[in-house]
Amino acid sequence: MTLRPWLTCLTTLWLAGCQYLPTPIHSSGVSMPNTAQGTLSCTDALPDFDDDECLMPEWVAFGLASQRGDRAWREATLASLAGEAKQRRLSRAVLLSWGSEQQWDRASELYKADLASAPAELQPLLRYWLNELEGRRRLAGQLAERRRALDAAAEENAALTEELEAMAEKLEQLTAIEQNINLRQQSE
Repeated sequence: MTLRPWLTCLTTLWLAGCQYLPTPIHSSGVSMPNTAQGTLSCTDALPDFDDDECLMPEWVAFGLASQRGDRAWREATLASLAGEAKQRRLSRAVLLSWGSEQQWDRASELYKADLASAPAELQPLLRYWLNELEGRRRLAGQLAERRRALDAAAEENAALTEELEAMAEKLEQLTAIEQNINLRQQSE
């Protein structure tokens, strides 16, 4: 019976004691919390190829921001990505790939043109994003094609309905003529 209170007390101390563990120290000498090791120094708003440690976190964060951002944010960010540097062009590709369908073509061109110039460790991520964009473009194309086919079928259906109604009206007229002929023959 006395073992149970001790186990409860030890379990509580063990679970609550995590806050008293020392925080790790980053190579720059700055103490960092356990949950954000290595990500606090990667705070650039726009990704670049400069810092190898921050390369992936910056690009992933920018990709997520591009996906979650609204149209106004994308336009403002697009304005700040002017220039022909490879990192700027790839940043524009990431940004445009989450824009409207009209922007997807430009994003695909930028990805394809500059993917090889990206650092090797970043290329798989960019290639994944390009493949995902191409998949969305393909699905959008299939959807547009099916809509065109559906519209064509609806137009054909409407034309056939009109033709059927015209034939039904002619049939009624022929039936009326036949009835008149039969009535004349009976009266003669």
